[in-house]
Amino acid sequence: MDAFEQLVSEILWMEGYWVRTSVKVELTKEEKKTIGRPSSPRWELDIVAYCGRDNALRVVECKSYLDSRGVALRAFDGNDAQFAKRFKLFGSWRLRNVVFRRLRKQFVASGSCRAYPEVKLCLACGRIASNADREGLHKHFAKKGWELWDESWLRERLRVMSQRGYENQVSAVVAKLLLRGKAE
Repeated sequence: MDAFEQLVSEILWMEGYWVRTSVKVELTKEEKKTIGRPSSPRWELDIVAYCGRDNALRVVECKSYLDSRGVALRAFDGNDAQFAKRFKLFGSWRLRNVVFRRLRKQFVASGSCRAYPEVKLCLACGRIASNADREGLHKHFAKKGWELWDESWLRERLRVMSQRGYENQVSAVVAKLLLRGKAE
């Protein structure tokens, strides 16, 4: 797990989700053929977060892109096939449906969630390329029923984390150091 995934998973834990990282989805041979990847290894998801209260699974793709241009709308609207390859679940409804169906079966069979969980796709990103991209991404994600967790989403949750009681997690300690009070 990378540091950005750890940060997002700790935020989700703070919000009441049970969180697993680097989740391997055990696709069958037939499912691999259906998605056009017959020799594909197990599909790996960055984060899967479960809310028992709502019986909801959040499948979270994490892209920090902190020292790069950032996430751009063109990766999702069909205008940049090369950049879109980094966001496979967002680009293929067939892949998404097969992976989510198997994820549901896998989690229900293992007792990790109740039957018939709602599965929602989310993107957590540390940087978006421009304000125009941000606006376009928010509209596109809303239209698709996905969730976009951008810098504002992250900052707000880190602010909340900084105001809570002590937690022995790197994210909580750093949030308190950076967001509470001022240095003398």
